[in-house]
Amino acid sequence: MRKIAVIILAAGKGKRMKFLNHNKVVLRLANKQMIVRTVDLLDKLKIKQKIVVVGFAKESVIGALGDRVTYAVQQKRLGTAHAVMCALKKIGKDIADVLVLQGDDSAFYKEQTIKKIIDLHWNSQADFTFLTIDVDSPDGLGRIVRDRSGKLISVVEEKDASIAEKKLKEINPACYLISVEFLKKYLKKIKKSPITGEYYLTGLINLAIKNNEKIEAVKAGKILWRGINTPEELKEAEKLFLNLK
Repeated sequence: MRKIAVIILAAGKGKRMKFLNHNKVVLRLANKQMIVRTVDLLDKLKIKQKIVVVGFAKESVIGALGDRVTYAVQQKRLGTAHAVMCALKKIGKDIADVLVLQGDDSAFYKEQTIKKIIDLHWNSQADFTFLTIDVDSPDGLGRIVRDRSGKLISVVEEKDASIAEKKLKEINPACYLISVEFLKKYLKKIKKSPITGEYYLTGLINLAIKNNEKIEAVKAGKILWRGINTPEELKEAEKLFLNLK
């Protein structure tokens, strides 16, 4: 069986949360820190190698997780692709695929959601598999762009999206399963955003499409999920999370 490692992105500042001393991933969702919920889920899935990318307020993240994970430090916040590059050095030589998760809203995922992604990735022998979700309010989230037949064309970050693309409701929650071979081949080829100057992992999806690599998208529909970028969204997430019980 192919071995999987996980990279959890937890280096961002979360500017809209306006915290100075702790990272937003350590905020509590139903009385448990979000990133702790994510690591608990990965333990249930028996994924042993877990690498957390830390940066802003890293002490708060390390304090929450202790020695349950390995840490990679992103000294400069240059985007999600750069964060994965920082973590890739820690990946074991026997690892075939890397699951990339956000440190906050991944607390909403269920075991079956991740298993569905893994099964499709392995059975289809894909290079890159990712989750998509339909939401009513896609503000702040990357959009999935398809042609009239439903074929995937691209994934665009909201900051780079056109007016038409911002109206799309199918979003990218940044849950990816990627072969290590594919990562090593394409990660350094991602171009930085001309708007933000950052390197986004969505660039890998667009490179895969451009180069006819094997890519799969798991459309989860309107599952219980909530992006968490503001205090108001955290309150909404708390209410939604309680509905999962």
